[in-house]
Amino acid sequence: MAGRIKASDVEEVKRRTNIGDLVGDYVALKSAGIDSMKGLCPFHDERSPSFHVRPTLGYFHCFGCGESGDSISFVQKMDHLSFAESVERLAARINYVLTYEEGFERREDGPNRARLLAANQAASEFYRGQLMGEEALTARTFLAQRGFDEASWELFGVGYAPRGWDALTGHLRKLGYTPQELVQAGLVSEGQRGVYDRFRGRVVWPIRDTSGQTLGFGARKLYDDDNGPKYLNTPETPVYHKSRVLYGLDLAKKSISRGRRAVIVEGYTDVMACHLAGVEDAIATCGTAFGKDHISMLRRVMGDDAAAEVIFTFDPDEAGQKAALRAFGEEQRFTAQTYAAIAPDGYDPADLRLHKGDEAVRELFDKKVPLFEFALKQAIARFDLNSVEGRVSALRQAAPIVAGIKDPGMRPGYTRELARMLGLDLREVQHAVRNTRQAPAEPEFGGPGEAGGFGGGPELDRAPEPPKASLATLRQDPAVWLERDAIMAMIQQGPAVGPELLSQAVTAQVTEPNLKLVRDALQTALPSLGGDWIESILEATPPSHQGLVRELAIASMPQRDPALLPEYSREVVISLLDRDLVSLKQELLARMQRIGDSTSEASRRVQEQLAALEHARRGLRHD
Repeated sequence: MAGRIKASDVEEVKRRTNIGDLVGDYVALKSAGIDSMKGLCPFHDERSPSFHVRPTLGYFHCFGCGESGDSISFVQKMDHLSFAESVERLAARINYVLTYEEGFERREDGPNRARLLAANQAASEFYRGQLMGEEALTARTFLAQRGFDEASWELFGVGYAPRGWDALTGHLRKLGYTPQELVQAGLVSEGQRGVYDRFRGRVVWPIRDTSGQTLGFGARKLYDDDNGPKYLNTPETPVYHKSRVLYGLDLAKKSISRGRRAVIVEGYTDVMACHLAGVEDAIATCGTAFGKDHISMLRRVMGDDAAAEVIFTFDPDEAGQKAALRAFGEEQRFTAQTYAAIAPDGYDPADLRLHKGDEAVRELFDKKVPLFEFALKQAIARFDLNSVEGRVSALRQAAPIVAGIKDPGMRPGYTRELARMLGLDLREVQHAVRNTRQAPAEPEFGGPGEAGGFGGGPELDRAPEPPKASLATLRQDPAVWLERDAIMAMIQQGPAVGPELLSQAVTAQVTEPNLKLVRDALQTALPSLGGDWIESILEATPPSHQGLVRELAIASMPQRDPALLPEYSREVVISLLDRDLVSLKQELLARMQRIGDSTSEASRRVQEQLAALEHARRGLRHD
């Protein structure tokens, strides 16, 4: 067993690793000023980006959940690896050869994830090699008949699992992997006579993370005497969790991040067909419904942009209807606009490309419709609208969909459209939608009669007024006073503060919840800085906090001289940003204190980070 990694090697790996590039494999990052990048935190769900990366310092910090660290701790937290495994992963990433000290043994606290990942990678290479063999003729024919050539097999890493019981097992055991490791990796199954290959006689697709590391496999059967399911995936393992992976995301992430669009299809061949047709932002789930963990992954890659698009494809059958309603049930988790795309003649994207060509695949997504519109039509399609019972049941099913539309300006129009579609009085439909929005429970999208929150009498027409935020409700605390004054300056003197400084300030840490919500509204309104600035902020603010925004917009500022207001406003905003940097400095000083030896390599590294931090603070105040 290898000894402990030399401390000098650990520091060298950290020094050579660009943490901005590393984090960028998982999160869409944008520039946030001097030596600062920001994005949505990968460790907790959030609407506004509070996750900051400082490449010069080699450090990350989230002002929302408090997670922080360097490149090694980032890999540890993201991929649930041990310290040694994380260093080895980063070393492999930069082609750095590690050396180990004798006399130390690595503690084994469970499955060695690095070994399991390496086994999956070796299996992927084995399957790819087998695809070109004589036995794989059926597999090559299957792929060719679906319009996939050899170049596409290579791009997606497609392979073939031989029909024998131990072809892969024997190959990996020769490479030094134990049966226990192969079982833990999900590559083999256990029987009374020992282990045997899990995938046999199938076309195999590697399922990879955003960095391209193989985590598991999906396999389709080819032969009539195969009694297994049509598609078979890797089971849950220490490295593969189907609810946390999206097939094709390693290839699609750049296109998704750049174009602010993601296309969700239903299968491996659909992803391949879309990419080959020029739709390079297509991805798919792996044997499970699209859920909240998938949404979190996608939001981190795409970023939270109200103009971004997520397009779902559904089959035009009952299963597709249920999938559409499930997707709409999760729609509120997106800031992006959501759409549905249904191919003509019941084709999925792979069949559409095969029968009608690449242009038809591209047009499919150009002809998208809003997801709530599609879900609305699907919800009422199952009912007999010629009967009173059918119309009432359809209204119960459809009212939560209209109530769930994110854009309040569109709800009245779709309320009228629903009344027209059902042939009901507009007031009756308005009452149903209003009562659904006021119900405490979220609507369920199951069968007829399961839509929650519909019903009740006139006493439900008036929702209880939410508590109103105001300057008087803010905490009396010096930290809050700085936050209040900085946000007041941003509202009243936004153009004078300037777009560059504002774009940094709207991600600064704010401890007062009411002011944090106003800060988020400022971020949403940033594109309107040159226009009706305050009105744009009010539109982005919930009604319960609009009064607070109005107070902040007219309150007297400490600096009364109009000529000095712009300078004061910039200074107080800079002070808010500087507070974040001071907090980071304290963390670095605490780390150096824990190291103890001021002459050590680790201490020298922290001293360099402190010097870079001071440089960033000086640059922040440089005009």
